[in-house]
Amino acid sequence: MPERDLAGARLLFDGDCGFCTKSVTWLDSHDLLGCPAVPWQTVDDDKLPVPVDRLLHEVVLELPDGTVTGGADALAAAVRASRSRLRVAGAVVAAPGVRRLARAVYRVIARNRYRMPGASSACRVG
Repeated sequence: MPERDLAGARLLFDGDCGFCTKSVTWLDSHDLLGCPAVPWQTVDDDKLPVPVDRLLHEVVLELPDGTVTGGADALAAAVRASRSRLRVAGAVVAAPGVRRLARAVYRVIARNRYRMPGASSACRVG
């Protein structure tokens, strides 16, 4: 997905979670995001594209047309749309066999994010 395909898109993440914030900051500092990353807590509730419960459990990519995708698929699309030479990683993660594995790994990390480096007490979600 070329960068222009994510024009006007935003990646919503849990800004209260230290691990999530650190991860998104790292991706952004390495120019690996093809759209802005925004803590969902800074968005008015009536402007959120999905319920808060979903945002507590996964990153969500919102496209200008209202289409949303989450988790590993959202990160892969954002990386694929970046200007970095490493955007190929996003394409690899989107490949059918790898996509399944990436989704499983994402779910394990999301469930255990409170154990990850940079985690804070807000990272623990019930």
